[in-house]
Amino acid sequence: MNKGDVKKLAARYPKFVEWNDEDACFIGRCPDLFDGGVHGRDEAKVYEQLCGVAEEWVLLLHEDGTTLPAASTSETFSGKFVIRVAPAVHQRLVLKAKAGGESLNTYVAKALRRA
Repeated sequence: MNKGDVKKLAARYPKFVEWNDEDACFIGRCPDLFDGGVHGRDEAKVYEQLCGVAEEWVLLLHEDGTTLPAASTSETFSGKFVIRVAPAVHQRLVLKAKAGGESLNTYVAKALRRA
């Protein structure tokens, strides 16, 4: 497998770089491909390193004859999931949504986008 093929395959896997207050650094992850992550103080460098690690994983799995895991895509998910909370939490969320003139679904979706 040539370097271009490795890059194309690794590019299919979603990658995330987020600041972590506990570690006081950025952490880059590619959860569909490997556990763990890349750490550093420069967000762009962490992303660059993360892409490199993803490419290494693709190459190693290929060399071992291991089938690559499926990459998550938006088509993989329905956009629906069920969450169970205490009745008091449910009540509070409904009341907050009503106070904002929103449905519970809209209120929770907005909160999840901010998370």
